Amino acid sequence: MAPHDIRRPFKRAAISDQQKRRELSLQRQAQNRTEAQLQARRLASSILSLPNHNSEPQPLESLDDLLPEPIVEEPETDAGDITDIDIRQAAKLKGPEARRWFASQLMLPEWMIDVPDRLNYDWYVFARPSGKRCFVVSSNGATVSRLRNGCLLHRFPSALPNGARTKESSRSAQSYCILDCIFHELDQTYYVIDMVCWAGISFYECTAEFRFFWMNSKLVESGACEAPSAHHRYRFSLIPVYNCDHEGLQTAYTGAVPYVKDGLLFYNKHAHYQTGNTPLTLVWKDETCSQYVIDTDNKGQVPNQQQVVLELQDNGQLVTSDDPPVVLGCLNAVFIQETGLHPGNLVRFAVNEGGLTFVDGKLEKADLQYLGKVHRARAFADSYSKIVFQYMVRHSPLRIEHLFASMNTASEQENKTNEMEMVG
Repeated sequence: MAPHDIRRPFKRAAISDQQKRRELSLQRQAQNRTEAQLQARRLASSILSLPNHNSEPQPLESLDDLLPEPIVEEPETDAGDITDIDIRQAAKLKGPEARRWFASQLMLPEWMIDVPDRLNYDWYVFARPSGKRCFVVSSNGATVSRLRNGCLLHRFPSALPNGARTKESSRSAQSYCILDCIFHELDQTYYVIDMVCWAGISFYECTAEFRFFWMNSKLVESGACEAPSAHHRYRFSLIPVYNCDHEGLQTAYTGAVPYVKDGLLFYNKHAHYQTGNTPLTLVWKDETCSQYVIDTDNKGQVPNQQQVVLELQDNGQLVTSDDPPVVLGCLNAVFIQETGLHPGNLVRFAVNEGGLTFVDGKLEKADLQYLGKVHRARAFADSYSKIVFQYMVRHSPLRIEHLFASMNTASEQENKTNEMEMVG
């Protein structure tokens, strides 16, 4: 990869298809919404066609808003369909099954390896707190938080809907809450970065713009942002979210916050909450807004060589955690047998001097050196975007100047378009 040159324009050589995948993700969201509306119309048609001898049929106000009621019955589950159950059923899971289910529920940001189009129009930005990423679930008079790998972090009473056994709390099985949080150790606070469900209402198919609005209004009303008490052990706190224009980006980047920063998070305003890696949420960092720009080893030291974690497949291929996964290498059967590796193992490698080679925006090869297996507490391989971001940090980092420059370019293009339309 060419050495960094600050004199060149912000538009860097393509090293991924991140922008293309952003566009595809938005298209899939629109398609899913259309299918949901068609399903609602079919359901409405079937309901309205049934004979009703007790009363006159009532007019339907909006077919688009008619969605199936959640199923109360709890079907039996096994390891094969565990990912298809809902939060009420998942709350009853134990041990490895519980960890596996919760590990698959978080929406994981990709690392920003190219600047999104229309960054200053279609995106939010905020300073990410340093801490433990987790799901917080309140249900049946208790609140539980689980880490990204699915392991239990805390079990406690809270002021969230149905989060503590009090006289005022609801005992309805439908009244539950799911928040996407970061637990900040220094002040023992859960900083809420997203809202998935509130009082039994799902926001998975709502835009980030709507989710953030609802989150800011409802969380304060619940009392969850108040100081700890007998029925509210940990404080929850909202994070200032800004439109990603020049002022918003500068404030998120350098502004004071009550927590330790660990980079910036960018949310596409139109993005739904989807589990797994998504290019519609992005994380970016440098030395100004994070003390952990380059990954450290298990001793907390920055290694001389970049290290990556990949998953071993049945055919010997080494892949990332993306869907679909990206292949970075392959191990032969003899080496696999000698090292005692098995399909599904997470394996650590060092990136040698040959580094990563890109051709036409795609990874062509990677010079990797085997280091060993990863501790079993880890649930995922690295994502492709994380590997590339870490490689860029060491060779040609994406700087804050590039982000601001992209806004200037977008504004200039917008002005030219408007001028042409006026002339036409």
